[in-house]
Order: sequence, then structure tokens, then C-alpha cells
Amino acid sequence: MSLRRLRLGTAAAGLAALTLALAACGSSADTAAAPAPATGSSVKVVASTNVYAAIAQAVGGDNVTVSSIIDDPSADPHSHEATPAEAATVAGAQIVVLNGGGYDDFMTGLVSSAGGDRTVIDAVAVSGLEDTSATEPAGDAHGDAHGEHGDAHGDAHGDAHAGHDHGSLNEHVWYSLPAVKKLAGQIALDLRVTDAANAAEYSANADAFIARIDGLQAKVDAIKAAHPGTRVAVTEPVPGYLLSDAGLTNATPEEFARAVETDTDPPAAVLQQTLALFTTDPVRVLVLNGQTQTPTTDQVRQAATTAGVPVVEVTETLPAGVTDYVTWMDGQIDALATALDRT
Repeated sequence: MSLRRLRLGTAAAGLAALTLALAACGSSADTAAAPAPATGSSVKVVASTNVYAAIAQAVGGDNVTVSSIIDDPSADPHSHEATPAEAATVAGAQIVVLNGGGYDDFMTGLVSSAGGDRTVIDAVAVSGLEDTSATEPAGDAHGDAHGEHGDAHGDAHGDAHAGHDHGSLNEHVWYSLPAVKKLAGQIALDLRVTDAANAAEYSANADAFIARIDGLQAKVDAIKAAHPGTRVAVTEPVPGYLLSDAGLTNATPEEFARAVETDTDPPAAVLQQTLALFTTDPVRVLVLNGQTQTPTTDQVRQAATTAGVPVVEVTETLPAGVTDYVTWMDGQIDALATALDRT
């Protein structure tokens, strides 16, 4: 796998070129038509990544046609450069699902360049993990959806996030099971508005999906009961919400994880602090982003392997051949539990 990564400056340059290309093709905000409500045909949903496409498909079922801009397991949403073909895909969507929080800014650009009207669901805003009161009116459709299927985020599981200070927003909200439940409720609400004829089916699908998420939460709760406060290390903040909800303590210096995430080298002293996690009073598990490979992450993996510390790989998108969010997350949670039980 090639080393990461070009990040947002490159994505912004690509977006500027994309806007010019769209103008040359005669596709602009002035000419794009707003999608009409569905009348018996599939609702077209476009997601920024295959993670959100899988969630939308689970809620929409046979009544939606879902596509994702990023479905390559080796692709990085942070540095994705949008194309005219992707802009056309977004322009034809009635509902767009994106992560937000700066994670997939290319998607915001695609929506803007597509023109017209469509429903845009921002997973970070829906999650409640970021204060959106300044940009989202209280009591609107989105706010109502938060209470419909998302009460779990305010319960004991959601409370775990309150005591976990990331220093800044951890935008990887699909690793928060309560946030995913809220997102499913929001998708169901917007599908019902778009396609009222199938409203009952969307609600039933969301309820079934949320029940499966509850099954995952039970496994996370079991980890918390068996290994409260157990120290683990990470290479990036990607799985932060999951680890926090599992009652685990992330012992990694924050400066190290952020450096890896932003493709910079951590200071030598910070790297040594991280490597020391595997020698003196070793952590129990290393949780490594399998889609990031750099000399620094290789060094940390080697330190864990030498110390006999289990390595659990997580990913930012669904692996090849996997199309179901719950199946994917279930495998990662099981791998984490198995590693913790081994040590």
C-alpha cells in the first residue's frame, strides 16, 4: 500500500478544477433541476463513503438506489479529488449522506457545484458530538429526528463520550454506535419525506437496523465490564469513540495520533513516549488503522509485535467484499474482544 496522504489542500485544488470543468460542460447551479419526490421509483441516495452507503441501504431497503463516491478500501476521503462524473452522480441524487466535520470536504463541494435542491444529511451534525446549535435551528426536521431513533446517545452509552476529551472534534463518528443509531433515524425520516408511500417500510427497516446496532452495543458493554480502564494504544484517533464506549483507556500521546492522521512526523520525544508503551508496563492492545502505512506506524507495529502485544486492525471504509455495516463493525469488535481476552 502506498504511503499516505495528500489531504485537503489537494482536494481543494481538485474541486476548483472540477467547477471549471462543469461550467464548460454546461452543468451549473443555474440549470440544475431540483429532484422531485419519489413516485414509485427508487429514491436515489449518494453517500461519501461505502460506510454511509451501507447504512443508507439498510434503512432504505429495496426502495432506494444507493451509490458511494469512495468504495475503494485503499482510498482516503481526506485527500479525495472530485471528478465531473462524481458531480453528475451527486446532481442526480435526492438524498446525500456525508460525514462532515472536515472529513469529506470534497462532498460538500460536490453538493455545492451540483446546484438544485436535495436533502443533505451530515453525520457529525446528526450525531450530537459537535454543538450545531449555531447553524441548525432547534426543533426543525433534523432536530426532531434526533429524538426519534437516537435517544441512546443521551443514555449511559452516550455519556461515555462526555468524559473523553479529544482536544478537538474526532470526526470519525461512524465508530460511535449511538451516533450511527441517530443517523439511521435521520435517514428514515428524510426517506419518509421524500417517498411517503413507503414510509412505514423505512421506519421498520430503521428499527431492524437499530436493533442490530443494539446487539453490537451489548458486545461493547461486555468489553467494558470485563476490561474496565484497560490501557490500549492507537495509531490514529479513528476508533476513538468505540474504545471510549468500551471503557478502555487510550494511553497514546495525542500529539502522536494527530501527527499520523495529518501525515506529519511526530517529534522524536513523542515517538519515544509511544514506543515506551510497549516496554514499560505495556498496553494490552495496539489498535492500528489498517489503511495507513508509514514508516512511523510500521515502527509502532513492530514494537507491539516484539513485546507480544496483540495488534487489532480497523479501517475507515468497508473492506473489499463487505457491504454490511453491522457485519463489518461486528468483526472489528470481536477482534478487539479476542485480543483483550488473550492478554
